[in-house]
Amino acid sequence: MSELHEHGQAHGDPENPWAGQGSVMLDIGGDVGALVVEMPASLIGVEIEIRPVEAAGDASAHHPHVAVVARPTSAGPMPSLVFPDLLDGTYELYEKGTRQVEMTARVHGGVVTQAIWNAGKH
Repeated sequence: MSELHEHGQAHGDPENPWAGQGSVMLDIGGDVGALVVEMPASLIGVEIEIRPVEAAGDASAHHPHVAVVARPTSAGPMPSLVFPDLLDGTYELYEKGTRQVEMTARVHGGVVTQAIWNAGKH
């Protein structure tokens, strides 16, 4: 039996079954940027949360999360995650359900920041 989350999604069912199958639309400019992180294949399907470093002490706050998916590239599928609209600032990333920061990234408005997950961890 599936467990329903507060947004009506059954636990274990993909939240977006088409994720990673096409392009990601980014709306950046001014003080809004985006973050793309290359991930290890072992983390495909794992959800990653992001929070501004200023919010690190607020355990009750909701933070955006995305799943690691294998996205098509000219070199073949690449496991990655995309946070499409982030305000200029420094962010901490961690697996959803934990508070163990795995990496930090500095995002600049008007650009796409690219990073690589701590590959030695997985």
